[in-house]
Amino acid sequence: MSREQVLAYRVAAQGLHRDATVVERLGVLDIGVQEAMGHPAALAFAARLPAGATVDPEIGPGHRLALAWTLRGAPHVHRRRDLDAVGRALWPLSEADAAGRLNETGPSVKKAGIAALEQYRIAVDAMREVITAPTAKGAASTEVTRRIPKVMWRDCRPCKTHHVSDSAMRTAAPSAGLEIEPGTAPPVLVPRKGAKLPDGPDPKALAALAIGYLTYLGPARGHEFAGYLEARRADVEQAWPDAGLVEVDVEGRRTWLPEAALSTARKPPAAELVRLLGPFDPYLQARDRDLLVPDKAAHKALWPVLGRPGTLLVDGEIAGTWRTKASGRKLTITVTPFGALPAPVWRTVEDEAARVAEVRGATDVAVVRAG
Repeated sequence: MSREQVLAYRVAAQGLHRDATVVERLGVLDIGVQEAMGHPAALAFAARLPAGATVDPEIGPGHRLALAWTLRGAPHVHRRRDLDAVGRALWPLSEADAAGRLNETGPSVKKAGIAALEQYRIAVDAMREVITAPTAKGAASTEVTRRIPKVMWRDCRPCKTHHVSDSAMRTAAPSAGLEIEPGTAPPVLVPRKGAKLPDGPDPKALAALAIGYLTYLGPARGHEFAGYLEARRADVEQAWPDAGLVEVDVEGRRTWLPEAALSTARKPPAAELVRLLGPFDPYLQARDRDLLVPDKAAHKALWPVLGRPGTLLVDGEIAGTWRTKASGRKLTITVTPFGALPAPVWRTVEDEAARVAEVRGATDVAVVRAG
């Protein structure tokens, strides 16, 4: 496959042609849609659903969609029915993997005298015991801290005390069967009713998650999926799917794609569309960033450490960035293109800006061209 074929395939696989009508049918939910301030998940839904469709569905306890700390410890929107499998897939596979996810080093684990995998299990058990009803994160942290060994406490300068680390709580949450009550800050953690809680790693569940990554962000390589999880490459490769994949040459790279996706990949529909993607859109989650955006000078603008912008997608290519400024009910969207864009593209940008305004609750929107 050529690079252009790969981009066209991903556009189609991710539903950016707007061929779904309701959020629950969006394929990208198979791997979760990241949420943060500014409602990037709703922006991702708006980029994939036609005008008039509900892009801000009911999420939370009692609904078909749930918000939970899952991939990379970040909040993601998932189908509720998928969360058991996600929890099994995210249980650490090795001692080094557990240390990394807990944000610990080998020496710190050795000094504690408790193996990282055991620390993970202790955190999971404590959170299961403590959070039996909706509980604010601070209260949960206090009670979890009382139940774990002091060697697992971490210094917290803002709190001026010692308590369980944020990394441990976030990493343990999927296996503890917890979700987040949307719209709460600090987050309120809620035990998921009927959750089938894992008691150890599940390579088959991880392999299924890898299939999802390859379906929506492939063709890709094992180390890219490991980067997506922020897990050890060696562990991920041990759980790599042993069937159902085909090898694909992408401009000299040896990559993999699910066999079921091959027909679409061979002849994907033309990616002739314009979208304003949110800062954590699934299209941007691929770890082969040099393939997605060959101009490395643009990477710092697209993926800064703090304050990610939205991105302008034109015919499968990342063609610029955008940021918003609100004043009352008016939203100003400043678009910074990476190059000259024809008038028809700018007209479509105006249409897409209206969808962003809808998500942000604005009644008026203006597009400003920068650069």
